[in-house]
Amino acid sequence: MRYAKRGRLRFTSHRDISRAVERAVRRAGIPVAYSAGFSPHPKISYAGAAPTGVASEAEYLEIGVTTPCDPAQVRQSLDESLPSGLDVLDVVEAGQGGLADRLEVSDWEVRLPGADRELAEVAVEKFLAEGTVEVERLTKKGPRRFDARQAVLGLRVSEGADRIAAQVQGEPCVILRMVVRHMTPAVRPDDVLTGLRLVADFAPPVPPEVTRLAQGPLDASTGALADPLDLDRDTTRGGEAGPAGEHVAG
Repeated sequence: MRYAKRGRLRFTSHRDISRAVERAVRRAGIPVAYSAGFSPHPKISYAGAAPTGVASEAEYLEIGVTTPCDPAQVRQSLDESLPSGLDVLDVVEAGQGGLADRLEVSDWEVRLPGADRELAEVAVEKFLAEGTVEVERLTKKGPRRFDARQAVLGLRVSEGADRIAAQVQGEPCVILRMVVRHMTPAVRPDDVLTGLRLVADFAPPVPPEVTRLAQGPLDASTGALADPLDLDRDTTRGGEAGPAGEHVAG
């Protein structure tokens, strides 16, 4: 299942989203399967969840069920049972293979209100010219240094006119688009922004607004993201296979 995390719901923790989904599954009457043992839990697994504070149009989860269900009915009933901002976008019947293994890269949009476009373009050019860009992030095990450059497959300054909540009307807004490979440790958009500051002293004046637009397998021949649900999609029920970007809501 693909769902979106929008608006104020982007500040919801993953644990709270899990609780909301479990309650919605019960309200929707989905015959969810439970684990065995003294404390059975619903069989709901998440893959590649976006960090708290980040919006997303491409979050994925899998629900184990006890009886076959119609994907369209599951989508409608579950979407009606979730709070606005957690929106179910696509449901397919799972086939062979693990969903998590298909999520190889993410396409991110980073909005930087008040930032200078020319400085951003110079910073992007310098970042891409580097072989490695070491950044440091505070983790649960303390500070950790790693290369943020290797995971970045694409980075560019994009055009955009939509205004965001943190932006003053008439104020310029730089938009970065980046395609980042999933690695260990994970390289996040804020790590790339740290890299831009290190190589070009580029720093946005206010916190960025980050949205994951898509995630999925990378087509090596075209360099584009593919829809991770394509392998499961049953076209006889009206599903249409296609690139991940075609399924991104506006």
